[in-house]
Amino acid sequence: MRIATIGFTKKSAERFFEALRRAGTKRVVDVRLNNVSQLAGFAKKNDLAYFLDRICRVDYVHLPSLAPTQEILDGYKKKGGSWDDYERRFLDLMTARRIAEKIEPETLEDACLLCSEDKPHHCHRRLIAEYLQEHWGNVEIEHLG
Repeated sequence: MRIATIGFTKKSAERFFEALRRAGTKRVVDVRLNNVSQLAGFAKKNDLAYFLDRICRVDYVHLPSLAPTQEILDGYKKKGGSWDDYERRFLDLMTARRIAEKIEPETLEDACLLCSEDKPHHCHRRLIAEYLQEHWGNVEIEHLG
């Protein structure tokens, strides 16, 4: 099984949608806590669903169960918490939510996890993909940007 990841920040719409198309993405799985911010530009929830369908013929689904809590996010982003603390708290949350059991693998087959971070290094989309790889096995991860 292949799971891709992508962030929309610092990408033009052309670069973003072409990366999804080239990767053969069948579904974009939005893992953002807040997907309606005006700062999201073309990646605002309803606009993104429209563009994905019209430009790429790709499905869109929002899975808030794969998003961090506001408390975890604020601890890292607003209060200057460490990445190590964020990662530990987020992985504990994924375990508590039992995502490896509750998310159907078919939902993520040839899907792309979406969030806002430009790079996957300090982003929860990478943590999700690696968590599922560890629990499901046989998961290939591709970071599209």
